[in-house]
Amino acid sequence: MSLTSLLRCAANRVESKRFAMRFVPQRALSGADAINALRPFYFAVHPDFFGQFPRERQVNENSLKRLNGYLENLQKPGRQSTPPTKLTFYVRETKDNGDNQQDALPSGFRTVSFTLHTKDVLSTVTDILKSCSLSVEHMKGLKASRTEKPKGPPEAGMPFYRPIKWDKTYYTFTGFRDPEQELQQAKRVEPTLSLWLRKNEAEATKKHSASLPRRTELSRLKTELCRKFALADIRWQRSWGINHRCCQLQSLSRLSQQNPEALHCLQGHTIVFTDQSGMNASGHVTLGTMDVHQQWIKLMERLSGYRSLQQQSEWLKERISLLLGGSHIIHMERVGPVQPIDTHYHTLRAFHERLVSHRLSLHPRSLQGLAMTLENDRSTPSLHEMGHFILPTNCDPPKLQVFLQSHAPEARQRTQRKKQLQREEDAAIRECLQSLSLRGLSKDPSVSSSQMLACCRRLLEQRAPLAQGLYVCVSHFYSVMQDGDLFIPWDWKD
Repeated sequence: MSLTSLLRCAANRVESKRFAMRFVPQRALSGADAINALRPFYFAVHPDFFGQFPRERQVNENSLKRLNGYLENLQKPGRQSTPPTKLTFYVRETKDNGDNQQDALPSGFRTVSFTLHTKDVLSTVTDILKSCSLSVEHMKGLKASRTEKPKGPPEAGMPFYRPIKWDKTYYTFTGFRDPEQELQQAKRVEPTLSLWLRKNEAEATKKHSASLPRRTELSRLKTELCRKFALADIRWQRSWGINHRCCQLQSLSRLSQQNPEALHCLQGHTIVFTDQSGMNASGHVTLGTMDVHQQWIKLMERLSGYRSLQQQSEWLKERISLLLGGSHIIHMERVGPVQPIDTHYHTLRAFHERLVSHRLSLHPRSLQGLAMTLENDRSTPSLHEMGHFILPTNCDPPKLQVFLQSHAPEARQRTQRKKQLQREEDAAIRECLQSLSLRGLSKDPSVSSSQMLACCRRLLEQRAPLAQGLYVCVSHFYSVMQDGDLFIPWDWKD
C-alpha cells in the first residue's frame, strides 16, 4: 500500500472517531475532579488564612457553604433546575491572581462577587475560576476526559469545603505558598499572651465601653420580644457584632408592630437568625438575615406545615431508635448549621425504610444512652471522638449492626469521657470568670472541650491582671473585635 493510501486511511479513521465522539454521552464532572480543579480557588479563599480578619473569614465560610450546596445540587440525580446563587469572597493575592489588583484591599486581598446560574459542575467550576481571575489552563485535561465512557455510577454528594492536602513538590513547582509553612511561620512570630494583651487591652477597653449602650439595647430587645410572644429563646448562628444583632432584633420588632398577628404563631419556638428562612431539624424557626419582612411573614404562614414535618420526623426518630437498640439521633448545632427540617425528614425517611427492609437482631435497650448523627455523604460508619456514631444513610443494615455492637463499649467510654470533660470545662470557665474578673468567657465552636480546658488551666496558672472586665473568646487566633471582645488562641504562648 502506498504512503498516500496509508495517510488517507489514517485520516478516515481519525474522522470516524471524531464523528463517533459527537454521539458519545458526556459524563458529568465528578466531585473529585471538581475539588482538584478548584484547588487554586480554595487556596485563595480558605477561611484558615483569614484568622486576623474575622469578618472576612465569616463571609468566606458562609459563601463556601452555599457554594457546596450549589455543587451538591448539581450532582443530585433527577434534580430540578438549580436557582441562581450570588456569592461574595475575599480572595488572597496569589501567584495566579497577583496581576489583577484593581479591587485589592490594603490588607492584601480583594473582594469578588459573582452569580452562579450554570447547569453543570464543569461550567460552574470554570465560571468560579474566571470570576476570581484564576487560571483555567488545568481545566483542559478535565474537559477532554469528559468524553470517556463512564465506568460506574456518577459520584454524588462529594464534599467541596476544604482542598485536598498537596504534596510539597506542588508548591516548589508552581511557586505557590505552602499553607502549612505559612502557619508555622506565623506561629514562630506569634507574640506571647501577656505581650499581646498589653498592646491591645487599651483598644479593647475603649471599644467595649463604646459598645455598652448597644449591649444594653440588645438585651432589652431580646427580653421584650421573648416575653411579648412567649419565645423560648433568640439565638444567632454566627458571631455577628452587637450592632448587627441589634439591627436584626429591631427589624423583628418593627414587624411585630406592623403585623403583630403574624408573630403569635412563634409561641414556644426558638428563633435563630441565620442565612435562610425556614425551620431546622431541631425545630427552631430560622430567619434569614438577608430576607425582607414579606419573606418572614410567608415563613410564618407556612409554619403549620413545618410543624407537621417536625412531628413526622420525631416519629421516625423514635422508630429508628427502637430498631437500633435505643440509641437516639442528635444534631451537632455547635459544629455548624443544622439541616433544614424538610431535608432532615427525607433523610430520616430513607434511613428508616432501609432499616425496615432488613430484620435486625439488636436488643431494644442494648444501645440505650448512646447517640448518633446521620450523614448523606458518607459510605462507612464511624465513631466520633466524643462518643456518638456517625452513620451513612445508605449503609448496609447487617454491616451496620455488626459495627454498632462491636463499638458500643468504646462509645460508652467516650461518652462518659465527654461528660466528664464538659463538667471540668464548665467548672474551669466559672473559676476563670471569678479569679480573672472577666465579664465573659466563651469558645469558638471549633475549639474542643479538652483544648478549652487546657487553656483555662493555663490562664488560671498565669493569673494575668489584664483583660479585666472584658469579654474573652478562646479561638485559634488573636483579634480585637469591633465591640471590644478579645479573641485569643487556645494554645497561646507563655
